[in-house]
Amino acid sequence: MGWSPDPDSLRGKVAVVAGATRGAGRGIAAALGEAGATVVCTGRSSSARGGGPRSDYDRAETIEQTAALVTDLGGTGMAAVVDHLDPDQVRALADQIREQHGHIDVLVNDIWGGELLRQWDTPVWEHDLDNGLRLLRLAIDTHLITSHHLLPLLVDRPGGLLIEVTDGTTEYNASHYRLCVFYDLAKVAVNRLAWSQGHELAPHGGTAVALTPGWLRSEMMLEIYGATEDTWRQANAPPGFAVSESPRFVGRAVVALATDPGRARWNQRSVDSGTLGREYGFTDVDGTQPDVWRYMADVEDGRDADPADYR
Repeated sequence: MGWSPDPDSLRGKVAVVAGATRGAGRGIAAALGEAGATVVCTGRSSSARGGGPRSDYDRAETIEQTAALVTDLGGTGMAAVVDHLDPDQVRALADQIREQHGHIDVLVNDIWGGELLRQWDTPVWEHDLDNGLRLLRLAIDTHLITSHHLLPLLVDRPGGLLIEVTDGTTEYNASHYRLCVFYDLAKVAVNRLAWSQGHELAPHGGTAVALTPGWLRSEMMLEIYGATEDTWRQANAPPGFAVSESPRFVGRAVVALATDPGRARWNQRSVDSGTLGREYGFTDVDGTQPDVWRYMADVEDGRDADPADYR
């Protein structure tokens, strides 16, 4: 019998997914819903009358859709319109959560929004400076502002879990140039944020982990290759796309950590979803265990890597 999520493993727990509108954030919120959690889904894109400040992507996905998905999957989804660059808005979010729930068990910092701001393989002196600096603010300032205001709700009792979502592990990023200086710095910095915050959380019985998905079949990525979640295997894409993962897979990695009573062993570490899949045994929505980072490492080492062997 294959693996399936436990619908009650996080029942009664409160999670906040900051940046839950789409992509990994939506997948993480959904997986927490599968486990029965109450999930506060934050973001800038709202379907409410008047909405809020739109995401830099200005796409159709909304936090209300994510919250509804959480509820449909068995959890309790709650949408909160928040611009995480605005300290006052994040402070108000913290006050609201304190009043309604009193505590946070899991905080996921997945705020991003910089995909359209980076210029691939463009040296720093040619890269648009305003775009580069905004990319850094979206990737780093948002996480710091969110942690500052929400971590007091996580450290008031032992056992809290902080997840910093990034692209690439500490080990991988240390030896690879990541697209451009601004993007490279952003993704390295988020890994370090997990390490430094883990140092501060440990005395309170908390755990901080930097988590990277593999090649994510986000809404934007599927559009790039003219595919859907039903047709992605036939997409005209590079070979590594065959080892791609749905956003739910990295979400199930978060649930695995949140339900592990020994999760403190991961404190301050940087890890990818494929590694956690092998460790905990969870699968993607298609029943496989995609492991694109191991695939890429083997390709770089010159091995004859068949994508089918990595899921």
